[in-house]
Amino acid sequence: MATKSVRSKGSLEFHTDDVPTYESKGEVDFIPRTTQTEYQGIFSPRKMQVIALGGSIGSGLFITTGRGLESAGPAGFVFGYGFVAILVYCVLQLLTEMTIAFPVSGNLFEYADRFVDPSLAFAAGFAEWLANLLIGWTAVIGAEATMFTVLINYWAGGSVHEAVWLTLFLVITFGLFFLPSKAFAWFEYCTSLVKVTAFLTIFFSSIAIMAGGGPTGKVHTGETWRDYVKFKNGFAGIAQAMMLACWAYGDQVFIGIMGGEAMFPRLSMARACKMVTGRMFIIYMLSIMWISLLVPENDPRLYGGGGAAASPFIIAMKDAGIDGLPDFLNGVIMVGVTAIACESVYIASRTLRSLAAQGLVFKFMATVDAHGRPRWSLFVTSVAAVILTYLNLSSGGVEVFTWFTSITSSSFFSIWIVLVITSWRFRAALKAQNDPLFDQVYAWSASFYNVTLGVLAAGCAFLTAACIYIGLFPLNGDGVSVSSFFQYVLGLILIITSTIGYKLIYRTEFRDVRTVDLVSGRRPLTESDIEELAAYYKQPIWRRFSSYFTIW
Repeated sequence: MATKSVRSKGSLEFHTDDVPTYESKGEVDFIPRTTQTEYQGIFSPRKMQVIALGGSIGSGLFITTGRGLESAGPAGFVFGYGFVAILVYCVLQLLTEMTIAFPVSGNLFEYADRFVDPSLAFAAGFAEWLANLLIGWTAVIGAEATMFTVLINYWAGGSVHEAVWLTLFLVITFGLFFLPSKAFAWFEYCTSLVKVTAFLTIFFSSIAIMAGGGPTGKVHTGETWRDYVKFKNGFAGIAQAMMLACWAYGDQVFIGIMGGEAMFPRLSMARACKMVTGRMFIIYMLSIMWISLLVPENDPRLYGGGGAAASPFIIAMKDAGIDGLPDFLNGVIMVGVTAIACESVYIASRTLRSLAAQGLVFKFMATVDAHGRPRWSLFVTSVAAVILTYLNLSSGGVEVFTWFTSITSSSFFSIWIVLVITSWRFRAALKAQNDPLFDQVYAWSASFYNVTLGVLAAGCAFLTAACIYIGLFPLNGDGVSVSSFFQYVLGLILIITSTIGYKLIYRTEFRDVRTVDLVSGRRPLTESDIEELAAYYKQPIWRRFSSYFTIW
């Protein structure tokens, strides 16, 4: 295939064919990058679209939202989840902008190295893998395994030892990654369809219940807002709701990591960004509103029940006299927790592999086999997940997992702080080098960039304050708690100490925006890409809009 040359307005020239190669025409700091071509393009635009719609729908929506309502009351509950949803939108905008230009798996950590400082890349990657992945995401696998046993015991009634169900869950989860990587893409695609179908069923059932369509005929007129405490537990309640929201859907770096293995990042990531935004404000926020209108904040089943019985949706349907749906939802949640556990393995292994490729951890973990699997990273992640899962069988397992889930919530928005800094430096580098990225045909940029960046920065500051407050003054606590404080702020502490420690040891220097690498890993549009986008944008708006609802 002939190589085409594309020259920028600055001092760089890059060439593209099937595998882009680059040539420097000036003084640019080229730094080691992940060998992205070792991965396979496993996510088609259609798969990315469906996964973006159905991803992250699991126990965080169906069950733990009940704890948010119980902690904050209806108004605090809606505000807390809505506030985090706005920040997730900002995260997606900033992350998508960089991912489309530089589609690499493990992207945020490579961007922090490229545009800011290797110490920040190490801190973000270390905190993401250790606090969010080794402790958090692999702990998520263990937590979802625990939920799996609770759900299956909804039918089994505890007749089989818990270790059997934990083992079965791990076999299913890790067995998927013995298959070629495309098997994971298809699994996530199919489970996302199941979860979206379940949501639609629950959504329309909730409308019917509101209007008195259940067997009991009770019509809901807003009594849960009118007759109960709107902002329960004050700011502490809101802070708890925000932390639970971060746990439920704060993992949107997952979409960016998938972008590194997408077949057509420009189309896939742009559509995924819109789909995830739609999921946040339609699926999640409408569900949050229905929950606040159908279930009172003091219902003892919200926090005292187990498995599907604790779901606010099931509580509302039981109160309406609807039978049979608990079994349906129980099965759907089982599918959801299995899918999220598999996502956790995927994110953890890809992030660890990215750190290894950058030389931040052992280099052998960067190995990718012929089927596109980072086998050593998968192995290390799997061992950590197995250990944390079987902690459920120990006497101290519950306390350990309480720490893990608290750490995960704060670690999510700690990573967003890194994104704010990295995105700001990315834009500064484009301006300093007079790079024409956003002037090129079909370029994609974040909407209202300055506002988006400012909102995310201010939002992260507010979340940090809320995290510290709920850590010091936990709900149902007896005053200031040092133990609770460290549970909630450990993710932030890890990033700060890792950055300072790495910088002092290796004496790294801040990247100069005038010479940072804006070439390696970059993916300009090919002629076929441009033709496909041209055909897409020639369609009328209604047809483009309807394409978002095409699942095949």
